[in-house]
Amino acid sequence: MNSALANDPLDAAILVVDDNPTNVALLEMILRQKGYRNIKCTTDPRQVKGLQDETGFDLILLDIRMPHLDGFQVMELLSEGIKEDYLPVLILTAQTDQETRLKALQLGAKDFVTKPFDQSEVLNRIANMLEVRLLYNDRRRQNAILEEKVRERTQELEETRLEIIRRLGRAGEFRDNETGMHVIRMSKFCQQLAMAAGYGEDFGRAVLIASPMHDVGKIGIPDAILLKPGKLDNDEWEIMKTHATIGAEILSDHPSELMQMAQRIALTHHEKWDGSGYPNGLKGEDIPVEGRIAALADVFDALTSERPYKKAWLVEDAVTLISDQAGKHFDPALSEAFLRIIPEIVEIKEAYADEEE
Repeated sequence: MNSALANDPLDAAILVVDDNPTNVALLEMILRQKGYRNIKCTTDPRQVKGLQDETGFDLILLDIRMPHLDGFQVMELLSEGIKEDYLPVLILTAQTDQETRLKALQLGAKDFVTKPFDQSEVLNRIANMLEVRLLYNDRRRQNAILEEKVRERTQELEETRLEIIRRLGRAGEFRDNETGMHVIRMSKFCQQLAMAAGYGEDFGRAVLIASPMHDVGKIGIPDAILLKPGKLDNDEWEIMKTHATIGAEILSDHPSELMQMAQRIALTHHEKWDGSGYPNGLKGEDIPVEGRIAALADVFDALTSERPYKKAWLVEDAVTLISDQAGKHFDPALSEAFLRIIPEIVEIKEAYADEEE
């Protein structure tokens, strides 16, 4: 509800509802003489819900006995649309029986004025209700300000966490190449692929944050092997492959789901669909889906990026390889999804290109 009430009760949006035009005119006159400036009136209770949705009144003076809809039915309609708000209804009624009052209170009425009403009593009850409304609105504004500050702080912490994760991932990448943007591109590829494959925005966001740490285990590989300009021999290659288990160890033993996902990605992003990968020779769906997603994103970016020891592949050539390796190196369903979003992947690649490119 959008309330017109700010710091001055005389600015309150007030609606008078009574099927008797004389009562409506009298109440409007009393209110205007007191200085209230924002008053609407209706003799048709069927209009109340629409007027309330449009204006968000700070106070509704509501008759009980009316044609078409009685006051109880009007309150029922109003309560449907403002379940999380304060229903500011002052009942106007000639009935003083307990049953009528109890039913009105149960439906959300806050006070009563008995007809024929006394002008001073009406104005005092209105002033009291608007004072409560003013306090309620002030508390709601303060809560909104607090919630916005919490959102801003949470966003700041989230961005800081993501930046720390990316920098940790880049620490591993920088040890064996100069592709500082690789972890950003690769993680964004992972996010797009996860959503294209139907895993949803939340999973996509998680894999975006977790995947930059996929090669953090390279920190533990000796320079003589990691930085060797030529081809690695068999023993050196076996040591090189341990970066997956080293990375998993670095990221292990943390209760957060995000860190557990990062650990699984570090451990399994070199596994292959046909079981020929490392370190554990996992096959098919035994490989966690985030590991299968990271494998595709990592290989595509590695192929299409220039390295000191190779030229960048054309996107078309990398697409051909992924298509050929579907069901071998890569999950076939994920391969199909990746190929569907190649235009988006290329946009990411261009937006986060390495400086030398």
